[in-house]
Parts: sequence; C-alpha cells; structure tokens
Amino acid sequence: MLVKTQKQLSNTTWKEEKFFNFINSFFYMKKIKLEIIGMSYSQSQSGAYALILGVSGENRRLPIIIGGFEAQAIAIELEKMKPTRPLTHDLLKSFATHFNIRINEVIINKFENGIFYSKLVCEADGHITEIDSRTSDAVALAIRFKCPIYTYENIIKEAGITMDDETGAKVETTQTKALGIEGDFEDYMLDELKEMLDKAITDENFEDASRLRDEINKRKEKLD
Repeated sequence: MLVKTQKQLSNTTWKEEKFFNFINSFFYMKKIKLEIIGMSYSQSQSGAYALILGVSGENRRLPIIIGGFEAQAIAIELEKMKPTRPLTHDLLKSFATHFNIRINEVIINKFENGIFYSKLVCEADGHITEIDSRTSDAVALAIRFKCPIYTYENIIKEAGITMDDETGAKVETTQTKALGIEGDFEDYMLDELKEMLDKAITDENFEDASRLRDEINKRKEKLD
C-alpha cells in the first residue's frame, strides 16, 4: 500500500490550494458586460441620481449614485438630444476623434468604501492605454463612443443586487419612493437592514438599496 509522507501531503495540499485559488481568481476577475437600465432621482440627496446598470441577460443590477451634471450628460446622449453647445463629454469625444483616439471599452474595476472606480481602455495608432476615470464620466463617454461597459464578478458579488423575476422589469427615469431612511443605521440590527434591503429592491428604490448594501457590507467586515 502506498503511504504518503507528511511532506507529500503538505505539497499536495499546497498545490491543490494554489489551483483552487487560481480558479477562483479567474472566475471573480472574469469580465461581465453591463447595460444601462435607467436612472432614478434621489429624494434624500439633493441633485443626486441612482444610475442603474444591469448584467446583460440577467436580473442582477449595479446601482451607482452619481451627480446631477453627470446624470444630465448620460440622459442627453441616451435620449439623442442635441444641446445648443457641446457638453464636456461631447468636447472630449470630438477631441479624441480628431486625433484618432478611440475608447474600446470601459471597465468598472474597483469598489472600495462605497465608491466605484473605472478605467477607459483607449487605442491610438495601435497602442492600447488605460486611463483612470470616475465611473459616471466613463459611462457618459462609453455611450458617446458606443463602446461596451464591463465589470468583474467580484464587484457584482459585493456591490450588486438581484431583482426578483416579478420586480425585475424595466426601470424608467422616475422619482423613487423614499423609505424614510436617514444616514444613521446604528439603531438597526443586521437582520433588519437585510429586510429593508429586500423591500428597497422590491420597490425598485435603488438609491436606498445601494446605501443599505454598503452598510450591510461594513457590518459583515466588522464581524469577520
């Protein structure tokens, strides 16, 4: 009978662990294509909007809080409206086109402390360059360059929300129903926050859902 030594067992365990870590890293860093579902106006934050991105062909959503100017820049291009004078993102598009610079894709590549980070994958004369960008600006430019928007599985897992089949219908640009939640969550237990998150998702109140999601993630990190 073949008996493995302790060293052989340790080597096997180490190799298996390394293999599974590689598989997990590959899975969580896999690019996932997103599409713009809509925007909802924030009643609790003056001038803020919730930009709703969705995983193509799925009921998973990625709500991102953005400012009014960025929301306007996105909405104008989505609605194919022509402002009398070019907006900042239109100027950037014209500038890039004039010098043969193209944005091939936008990647939402990091989520940290409730903030999304993105990068523009640009090409000029056959050279690929990555440029850091605010996510709202990146989305506004992606629409104008007609390029795809991606994120990674780990970001969807951490910051995304899943819609029920019955409530996963199209999200229109409309005012959201406020849950009456202020910025302080200290009086709520974790289970209560989860129930409030489920209600926010059911009501398609993505702004409160994103705030509740961030608070739940903070609580879980403290428990770990």
